Amino acid sequence: MTLDAARLTADLIRCASVTPADDGALDVLERVLSQAGFTCSRVDRGGICNLFARWGDKGHARSFGFNGHTDVVPVGDTAAWTVAPFGAEEKDGFLYGRGATDMKSGVAAFVAAAVDLVTSTPPEGAVIITITGDEEGDALDGTTALLDYMAASGERMSVCLVGEPTCPDRMGEMMKIGRRGSMTAWFTVTGVQGHSAYPHRAKNPLPAMARLMDRLASHELDQGTDHFDASTLAVVTIDTGNTATNVIPAQCRAAVNIRFNDLHSGASLTEWMQGEADRVAEEFGVAVEMKVKISGESFLTPPGALSDLVAAAVEAETGVVPVLSTSGGTSDARFVKDHCPVVEFGLVGRTMHQVDERVEIAQIHQLKAIYGRILRDYFA
Repeated sequence: MTLDAARLTADLIRCASVTPADDGALDVLERVLSQAGFTCSRVDRGGICNLFARWGDKGHARSFGFNGHTDVVPVGDTAAWTVAPFGAEEKDGFLYGRGATDMKSGVAAFVAAAVDLVTSTPPEGAVIITITGDEEGDALDGTTALLDYMAASGERMSVCLVGEPTCPDRMGEMMKIGRRGSMTAWFTVTGVQGHSAYPHRAKNPLPAMARLMDRLASHELDQGTDHFDASTLAVVTIDTGNTATNVIPAQCRAAVNIRFNDLHSGASLTEWMQGEADRVAEEFGVAVEMKVKISGESFLTPPGALSDLVAAAVEAETGVVPVLSTSGGTSDARFVKDHCPVVEFGLVGRTMHQVDERVEIAQIHQLKAIYGRILRDYFA
């Protein structure tokens, strides 16, 4: 049996699965996997659709896992598209549609590779497919729900490959062996409102906020590590909502976003920012409140057997040796890393989340070939 990964990608694109909607995407995959002998379980939680599928014995010592998502971001202005966003139109060697790059092509490629393997040369071991509908959203009931289900059911992946697009411009040029952590902090500085002509009778929160933001943004968090770039902090908003020029406002709000490497944790950065906030509050005689959301901690899968396996397959199929990177935003690998060693490899992501998102059809077939070689080499 040979499964056409491009055709499967088109079938998935035709499902308007904007988070949290599924619109039949997982039904498409469940049907294909069940026909190939996979045991499939729906792991829906919190209004999110998720799919777990396994071929082979539960808990086998050699269980290769794939992880991906079928949910997509909104299309934006439909009128700006030159094709129907969920039409899966083919044009000039490209397949168009929301999710074509991120990441229905990746899902289709590893599902097709897995189906071909187990139906033509059944391996000694197990192949596990985990698909979520909540990667582009809050990610509270997606891959975490699948991992909770696996823990409760005695299911286990020995290693996992997340099929997110990882190549900036050329197929095969990059794989991810880790990701930076991500967190956002919101600050509210409260003073005393007053007339701008009598500033001594007020407590202006704006200079305090300006000082706090400057201290946070000017601070060098680190200079990077062997596998990570330097951590970054960006001030993303400062706002009072004050339109009157003769009024000193009572409050000012601001937020910062931090992308951090493995020299830090969400807790250590929270402690540092709280210390700076307390210092400013004391200096200016105002109240400073901080609220923090940690989207994910940094992690690293050290170069070794898994990254070597993937890199060798990529080079064999593309002639390109992938760079081992930790760049970019977050992915569901941040959850999988607590379960087993995990790396990411996928196709060129140049048009993801854009108007007229598209994937080169030849790259879908190439990606399937890479995943197929990874599986064959793993079970050899």
